[in-house]
Amino acid sequence: MTTLTEAPETSAARETPARRRRRVDRLPYLLLLPCLVIIAVLLLWPLGQVVAMSFFRLNNVRQLRGDREWPWVGLGNYTDILGDPFFWTVLRNTVLFAAANVALTMVLGTLVGLLLNRLGKRMVAFVASCVMLAWATPALTGTIVWKWIFDDTSGLVTWLFNALPDGLSQALFGRSEWTGYGWFNSPLLFFAILTLVVVWHSFPFIAVSVLAGLKSVPSELHEAARVDGAGPWKVFWQITFPLLRPVFGILVVLSTIWDFKVFTQYYVLAGGTQDRSTFMLSVYSYAEAFSPPPKYGLGAAIAVILTLILLVVTGVYVRMVLKQEEDA
Repeated sequence: MTTLTEAPETSAARETPARRRRRVDRLPYLLLLPCLVIIAVLLLWPLGQVVAMSFFRLNNVRQLRGDREWPWVGLGNYTDILGDPFFWTVLRNTVLFAAANVALTMVLGTLVGLLLNRLGKRMVAFVASCVMLAWATPALTGTIVWKWIFDDTSGLVTWLFNALPDGLSQALFGRSEWTGYGWFNSPLLFFAILTLVVVWHSFPFIAVSVLAGLKSVPSELHEAARVDGAGPWKVFWQITFPLLRPVFGILVVLSTIWDFKVFTQYYVLAGGTQDRSTFMLSVYSYAEAFSPPPKYGLGAAIAVILTLILLVVTGVYVRMVLKQEEDA
């Protein structure tokens, strides 16, 4: 007579629902682990090096190579920077420039996004592709083109101003001959041209992002508002903007970060870092670190201060979003 023996219970069968749930909960973190490692190597490690350099007096390339000691100064670099009146002038330039660029970029990008939303499918694809060419153009390439446009001898703007009647040009601008006029010599005019270049390069991303957000807004809401007699301005502020507030918030934060860090466009238009009256924090950090005599510690301290400012801006935005979700 044979007896049936019960098969041994496998580990999978013995796994409890709680253990299975914990294993599933860990899966997203395991999938994100390679990405986090890459971010740590490419971003956090260089950032940590910059923070460490800001606590030392580094004036020689041999120190960076490790051939010489790093003299410890603690917060000395930060004290020197924050105690320098020129730093506060640079900070003012940076804040005003970023505020103007963010405002202009958001307004122009939103208007273009609203325009694209009213076009047909084929026309939207064509116009959006043309607009995105500006955003896809490398900053260096686009800025070189703009610098040629404002060239003082053969530039397009110089040619257009020379084409004006002498009497009209004299009455409006106080001069009739524009060949040799330094468009980048005046700080105010330089910042105006720099703003034009940055806005031209940035607004397509805002426009396409706003267009994507508009596609998610139910058309019935707009139709109901028009039936009630609401105009385009009222429809935008009472329906479109409240629904797209998170989108606009993210775009404002991204634009602020980008405009605070503008460097390539400035460096190409200015032809270097000779004009200190137009410095911004990113340029100031580079000039202190690499202009002879080099001051790598001071440059690193300025870079850390710029990073902290951007972290504060991002933190304020995140807190506003969380507060809105709690109120909702």
